[in-house]
Amino acid sequence: MDSIDLGLVLNLHQPASNLEELLDSREWEAREILWALDRIPRSLWEYEDVGRMHLSLSGTLLETLADPRFQQRVYGTVDCGSLLWHLQNTRAIEVLGTGYYHPVLPLIPPADRDEQIGRWLGLGRHLFWRDRFRGFWPPELGFCMEVIPQLARCGYDWVIVDSEHVQPVTPMSWQELRYRPHRARIGDAEIVVVVRDRDLSNAQESGMEAGWFIDEVRARTQHCEFPPLVTTATDGDNGGWFRNTTHGSNFWSSFYSELAERVRVGQAGGIRPTFISDYLDRHGPHGRVTIEPGAWNTGDHHGAGFVQWTGSGAQRDALARIEHISAAMHAAGNTIDGNTSAAERLEQARWRVLRAQTSCNFYWGEAWVPRCHDDLDQAAEHLDQALLGASHG
Repeated sequence: MDSIDLGLVLNLHQPASNLEELLDSREWEAREILWALDRIPRSLWEYEDVGRMHLSLSGTLLETLADPRFQQRVYGTVDCGSLLWHLQNTRAIEVLGTGYYHPVLPLIPPADRDEQIGRWLGLGRHLFWRDRFRGFWPPELGFCMEVIPQLARCGYDWVIVDSEHVQPVTPMSWQELRYRPHRARIGDAEIVVVVRDRDLSNAQESGMEAGWFIDEVRARTQHCEFPPLVTTATDGDNGGWFRNTTHGSNFWSSFYSELAERVRVGQAGGIRPTFISDYLDRHGPHGRVTIEPGAWNTGDHHGAGFVQWTGSGAQRDALARIEHISAAMHAAGNTIDGNTSAAERLEQARWRVLRAQTSCNFYWGEAWVPRCHDDLDQAAEHLDQALLGASHG
């Protein structure tokens, strides 16, 4: 083993209107989030020769950053227009596709998965000036095999999944399972699976030193008789490790800068940050795996069974109501033909149903469930008006 490829991944998400609400109620927290976002491209500039980072940005976050009114409001804190421009730096950043409103994809109706994935692609192509995104980040790393056909239809080559839910079909060692990409197939659809190392990701989330990380990665990959790909993935705008504004006390100025300096002078134990797509172009996937339904680990739950988002009756009732209104919405779409007014009403219902599906509405126990119902109430009203207009049309 001469070298170790490192796939660093950060997930960036803010629910719709959340930053605006924080600016009104907890302004310092909003500023910390904005500075954490702005710190990313600035920290990568100095290390474009050796640094590589994958970023997933939810549609609602991108929508907020691209809003001229929001840009004007926070101009003295962060220049959002420049931030979006600098995130197009393909020398150091690979942007991953995701779901627009950040839903746990296995928990929403299949037809709405297509909407969530497709709407993000429309916005991502516009803001990042490219036609294609090769990698996909499932919000909350919530994944099941049934999502594969939808990702394949949208042109994605690979998807990140959590190591705890990957089961081998091809016989392979522990190291092969975790540190090589694989193929997963359901029916006629197939996608490459990139495995997130949960243990190392936990360290990335909570804070770590570059020297410890290098030693740990080398220990974990020492028996690899193949070029290993070590993938770590966490949120990039939550927690003090990413929000801390003191130089030398956050992910970028403590861990990342030291790692990059060591890579630059050849003292990182053969570790080198890489784009996952480049690794796949060089080495391709290995064996075949299947993915058990699950998400990443949260503060309270392991991720299996999506308990974080489905653990209470109120959460499950809200998810059931989403399914009911979504079904009615899609059925209405088949009956409204050529009626412009009804179609506009239906679109108003559609995006509210999709927004109701954001994972944040279910993540905080029952605290945010009313937000889901608020959107569903409005969606149901627009849907009724669309059907009424169609019947009179």
